[in-house]
Amino acid sequence: MIENDTIELLKECGSGVEMAVKSLDEVLDVVKNQELKKMLEESKNEHEKIGIQIEELLKKYDREPKELSPMAKAMSWTKINMKIMADKEDSTVADIMTDGCAMGIKTLCGYKNEYKHADSESAGIAEKLIKIEDELVYRLRAFL
Repeated sequence: MIENDTIELLKECGSGVEMAVKSLDEVLDVVKNQELKKMLEESKNEHEKIGIQIEELLKKYDREPKELSPMAKAMSWTKINMKIMADKEDSTVADIMTDGCAMGIKTLCGYKNEYKHADSESAGIAEKLIKIEDELVYRLRAFL
């Protein structure tokens, strides 16, 4: 049970990281404020580092990261791009990213509870991602 929960939690964390990186990539070209841009780039880098860590841990179990569903990718892309088309302001980007972080936190907390038998390293990765998202939401408030 521990191994299965560990693998599943890692896969879900990896999927969340991929969604975060894709979303950040979608908005970075639109951001005008250099402080906001730097903040988002730092978040992207943090997510990418954790993504590498997740992939390495999954390799120990001879598993591959979970692929994002095409529907999730399409829905995210559509939501982000429709909002940006309507309003290219930094406040719109901050709003989009705040919503994404809230969804990420909610989802990761749910998976952390669902896969409660995951090993401490994997649970720690989930907690770290939650903390990164939470801190980003806090910092984004200045741009809303």
